Amino acid sequence: MSLLDSTRKVIVPIHKEGYIFIAIALVATLVLGHLWTPFGWIGALITLWVCYFFRDPVRITPQRAGLVISPADGRVSQVALALPPPELNLPAEPMTRISIFMNVFDCHVNRAPVPGRIVKMAYTPGLFLNAELDKASDDNERNALAIETSFGTVGVVQIAGLIARRIVPFVKEGEVIATGERFGLIRFGSRVDVYLPTSVVPLVGEGQTAIAGETVLADATTPEIEKRSYRGI
Repeated sequence: MSLLDSTRKVIVPIHKEGYIFIAIALVATLVLGHLWTPFGWIGALITLWVCYFFRDPVRITPQRAGLVISPADGRVSQVALALPPPELNLPAEPMTRISIFMNVFDCHVNRAPVPGRIVKMAYTPGLFLNAELDKASDDNERNALAIETSFGTVGVVQIAGLIARRIVPFVKEGEVIATGERFGLIRFGSRVDVYLPTSVVPLVGEGQTAIAGETVLADATTPEIEKRSYRGI
C-alpha cells in the first residue's frame, strides 16, 4: 500500500456543506492573527473544530432486511411511546420513538435508518430549545420524513437545538432511499427521532452510544421472544 493510500485511510473526508464554514474560519484566523498572534492561535483551533464537525466518515451499514439502523451519531436520550408529528399524516396513535441526541462534537451527517420510499417530507419552523427536552419534538424547528417500508411506515425527524440553526436536506419527497444513505445534515448540535411501529421492539437502551449507519436500533424480523432475550429481559 502506498503512502498516499495509507493517508487517505487515516484522513476522514469532510462534507461539502462544511467548505464555506471552513473558508470563513480560515479567513477569520488570518485576520485575527494579523491583529494579535494569540487570536490567530484561537482562530486556528476553531478552524480545526469546524473541520472536525463537518467530517463525513465512511460507514459500513448492515443490509439485512428488517434492520433499523441509527440515523445519527450520539447518545440514545429516550426510548418511549409518543405520537408522531402531525405533518407526517401518520395515524394519530403512539409509536415507539427512539431519540438520539447529538452534541457539537458528534458527526452531524444523518443517514437513512431503513430502506424505502419517502412518502412524505415536511419542514416545520419553530423554536431552538435544548434538543434534549421532550417538548423539543413539538416546539423546535424540524424536518420530518415518512419512509414506507416492508414492515410499515417509519418516521424520521431532524430536530434543531440550542445552537443548531439550519437543517439541510439531501433528499426529496417521492425518492427511494437505501439504508445508510445520507439524507441530511444539522448544523451544530441537535437531535434525530425515529418513530417505529409498536410491533418493532427496540434493541437499544437510554444512555447507549449510537453510530449513524452502523448501530442497529431495532430488528423488525426477530421474533418477540428472541428480542427479549437479546435485551436481557
